[in-house]
Amino acid sequence: MVVDVDEKCRKDTAKVCCTCGDLQNFLANHEMIQNTPWAWRGWESVVHSRWPSKALAAEAETEIMALYAIGDLHLAFRAKLKNEEQRTGALWVGREEKMRKNCAKCMTPEDTLVLLGDHSWGRNLEEAAPDLAYIEALPGRKILLRGNHDMFWDAKKTEKLNQQFAGRLFFLQNNFYSYGDYALVGTKGFTFEGPFYVNGRGEIMGWDEAAKAHADKLIARELQRLRDSFEQAKAAGYTKFILFLHYPPTNILESSSPFTKMAKAYGAEQVVYAHCHGQERFHDSLLGKKRGIRYSLVSGDFLHWQPQRIL
Repeated sequence: MVVDVDEKCRKDTAKVCCTCGDLQNFLANHEMIQNTPWAWRGWESVVHSRWPSKALAAEAETEIMALYAIGDLHLAFRAKLKNEEQRTGALWVGREEKMRKNCAKCMTPEDTLVLLGDHSWGRNLEEAAPDLAYIEALPGRKILLRGNHDMFWDAKKTEKLNQQFAGRLFFLQNNFYSYGDYALVGTKGFTFEGPFYVNGRGEIMGWDEAAKAHADKLIARELQRLRDSFEQAKAAGYTKFILFLHYPPTNILESSSPFTKMAKAYGAEQVVYAHCHGQERFHDSLLGKKRGIRYSLVSGDFLHWQPQRIL
C-alpha cells in the first residue's frame, strides 16, 4: 500500500528533504503519516529519488539480508546458442539448473542479486523473454547490468525497461539502486582487449593503434555514464558506494585505469566485475584488495554458478 499524501504533504516532505533531510523526525511528528498504515516498500517507491539514504536505511535495515552477485549466464532458452564452449563445456552444460539450485540454497526472498551482464543471447526482447523470465524467477530482488552481448537492451531505452519490468527486475544504467546505507552504481564499462602484437617469447610488443583509439572513445562514454550514476547517488544523499561493471576495470597491461581512479575518487568500497570467463582469463584484471578497494570477479563459470556474497 502506498500512502495517498495530499499536495501539501508532498510539498512539506520535499521541503524537509531539501533543507535538513530529517525524515525520521518528520515521520514521527507528521500526524497524517504517523496515523496512516503503510508498507515501507510501497512508500519507498514514492520517495526513492527525494529522500536521502540514511533516512531510508533506518526503515529498510530490518528487511535487507544479503547482497549477492554473478555474471555471464549467457542464457539461450529461445535464441540459438552458437558458442561451442557454452554448448558443450563441462562447466557450462546444465548451468541453468545449477544456478537455480545454488540460488535456492543460499538466497531468501529478502536478499538482492546483481547480475553483471551477458544475460541472454537473445537479439531482441522477444528472443530474450524466456531468459529474463528465468532470472525473474530466482529468489530475491534482481538488478541487471548491461553486458556486451545483451542485444535486447538498448542503453537509451533503460527507463522504458524499468517501467516494463517494474517490481520484477531493475536495470542499472545511468541510475543507481538503493541498498540500505549503500548506493549500488554501475555501467557496462570497457577495456582495451587487443589485438596485441606478441613476439616469439609470448611478450606483448605493441597493439593495434586504431583499435586502441576506438576503445578509448568507448571508455570515455562509459566513464561519463558511471559518473552520472555516482552523481545521482550523491545528490540523493549517499556516501557509501559499491561499483558494478560488466567489463573488468583494467586490462592485462594495466594496474590502474580511469575506472579504478573514479572508484577511488568517489570512495567506492568494492568494485565487482564479470566478462572474464574461461579459465585462461580468470586473472586478467584486479583481484582482492588494492589501494583500499576490494575487487571481485563474479563470472558464472569462475564461481561454478554459485553467486558470491558481496555484503
